[in-house]
Amino acid sequence: MKALTAALLEFRDARDWQQFHTLRNLIVSLNLEAGELLELTQWQRDDEIEALPADPVRAQALRDECADILLYLLLIADKAGIDLLEAARVKLLRNGEKYPVDKAYGSRAKYTELGN
Repeated sequence: MKALTAALLEFRDARDWQQFHTLRNLIVSLNLEAGELLELTQWQRDDEIEALPADPVRAQALRDECADILLYLLLIADKAGIDLLEAARVKLLRNGEKYPVDKAYGSRAKYTELGN
């Protein structure tokens, strides 16, 4: 993760793009890229979406959009001083507390609806 972030920052800095990378702009850009990922599935049935990775052209588009999202997320984390791996580990632990297996297994209910 650190090596990829370093390569990304080097890429950005070589183009003098840091001036455009405010936290707000990065968050907006991340969401625009997420919208492009969503666009890959627009107006398609579930079976068509499930087949997406098997189509070489569409699979490449899926990879590209996922990569764009990851790269913007790395830039946001760098800008905000977030250790993404640690944040993900902590969030997973918190989610485990909110969604205990005995209550959440097989359920799509939000944690507030699982009962005590």
